Amino acid sequence: MAEGGDNNSVYQLAAETASLEEQLQGWGEVILMTDKVLRWERAWFPLALMSVVSFSFLMIYYLDPSVLSGVSCFVMFLCLADYLVPALAPRIFGSNKWTTEQQQRFHEICSNLVKSRRRLVGWWKRLFTLKEEKPKMYFMTMLFSLAVVAWIGQQVHNLFLTYLIVSFLLLFPGLNQHGIITKYVGMAKREINKLLKHKEKKNE
Repeated sequence: MAEGGDNNSVYQLAAETASLEEQLQGWGEVILMTDKVLRWERAWFPLALMSVVSFSFLMIYYLDPSVLSGVSCFVMFLCLADYLVPALAPRIFGSNKWTTEQQQRFHEICSNLVKSRRRLVGWWKRLFTLKEEKPKMYFMTMLFSLAVVAWIGQQVHNLFLTYLIVSFLLLFPGLNQHGIITKYVGMAKREINKLLKHKEKKNE
């Protein structure tokens, strides 16, 4: 029974991936180029990435648009990109000349996006399951988490906080690809284990 469920899940994942590939086909070359930048395939990519992000946030700080103006400009930019990129990308990049390696990488990216979407939906469902099964824990956890977020938002300027979050999210794939996150997480675990062992010896 479990095997049948696993097979259905695999087929569903493959179908969702194929559907997403079809939807993003016009963005293929742009997605592959963005993937290279985010994974730091060249040494100067992180610097270029942070320069663009910093310049963008400096412009927002300088222009100081209202929330409505900012949202309108952002959505307008997305609409223009959605219209122009599929039309111009084949002429600029020549998407009809994809190699097998590029097609495989595009498939992997789409598959990872589908898996990420599934994880988000899974976390959302677990949150509501917690609300139904353990309402007190749910409300205490939500209140504490939101209070911490509100306190951080009060201490740090909202634009600077957004800049830090966006920078981290854009740098994360490269940090992960080059093993930097794994390295520092491992170091942190070792330090915590040392502290715990030291505490146990003291207690003895």
